[in-house]
Amino acid sequence: MRAGVVGASGYTGGDLVRLLLFHPKAELTCVTSRQFSGKYLSSVHPNLRGITQIKFEEYDVNRVSDKCDYVFLNVPHRASMNIVPELLQTGVKVIDLSADFRIKSQEVYEYYYGKHEHPELLGKSVYGISELHKEEIKKANLVSCPGCLASSAILGAAPLVSTGAVDLNRIVIDSKVGSSASGREFSLSTHHPERANVVRPYKVTNHRHTAEIEQELSAVAGKSVKVAFSAHAVDMVRGILSTIHMFLEKELTEKDIWSIFREFYGDEPFIRLVKQKTGIYRLPDPKVVVGTNYCDIGFELDEHMPRIVVLSALDNLIKGASGQAVQCMNIMEGIDETTGLTFPGLHPY
Repeated sequence: MRAGVVGASGYTGGDLVRLLLFHPKAELTCVTSRQFSGKYLSSVHPNLRGITQIKFEEYDVNRVSDKCDYVFLNVPHRASMNIVPELLQTGVKVIDLSADFRIKSQEVYEYYYGKHEHPELLGKSVYGISELHKEEIKKANLVSCPGCLASSAILGAAPLVSTGAVDLNRIVIDSKVGSSASGREFSLSTHHPERANVVRPYKVTNHRHTAEIEQELSAVAGKSVKVAFSAHAVDMVRGILSTIHMFLEKELTEKDIWSIFREFYGDEPFIRLVKQKTGIYRLPDPKVVVGTNYCDIGFELDEHMPRIVVLSALDNLIKGASGQAVQCMNIMEGIDETTGLTFPGLHPY
């Protein structure tokens, strides 16, 4: 598989090229960046020193399509919508990490992001959570990878939503995320003296990832799902922990809930159910999944009121972005979806 990354200078781009360079079935043939064109990858991603002599180049649709079978788009929201149509016309398969094709409804997309230039493609993309859309991804030419916060929320909530045992109009999700989710570009909110030692609420209502979460959970449930979603910036570089409050409409035991999660995810290789009775990591923790493509999911059943608290932890740059994208490529190519993605992480980190 010849693979290229358009917009490879950011944090997610860095992880994408790293994963592709060490992927046993892929060849990294093209990386682009307007800002760093002509410079070696390692000048921006110093962890790749001595690993590759590939240089960044300017984006050109003909050069990229000539060199690649798969193109990963890692460009800002609203930029990829004008790149995707021309790439698809060349016959390459596109895996887009922006929000431009995640939302199926033009009206909903434009409420959160503004006017869409190619709404005819919204219904043609496949939402890139492989645990939910594996069969569609196998046949896709355009995969739209989910937002990192949405990934954590959807993977944690989907099994119980599928049962009809919880109130589908009253799901409360509180996600805490590290600074790398803000990207490589500097802003005052990501400046270290302002970002360190914080638990800073942001977009506690009307967060744009709400649209993805409701879209995907509604598809799982087969009916409309309403979600109250809030996000917090916390003092870590990588990782997300989503705390999902779901309210029971019928009685479930702890054994029932275990069965629901195990049946829903079956043998999914990157979902780990975590609920231990001893140790310091009894429930999912972002620290444990840093650098991995795993999503750890656990739960507690509230004895005080009819509530289940689900916890979902993942690395926002890997399972929430680049690893998920490579997993989709593996599925599209018809090879083992775990290929190049089995790194277990580091502990302690």
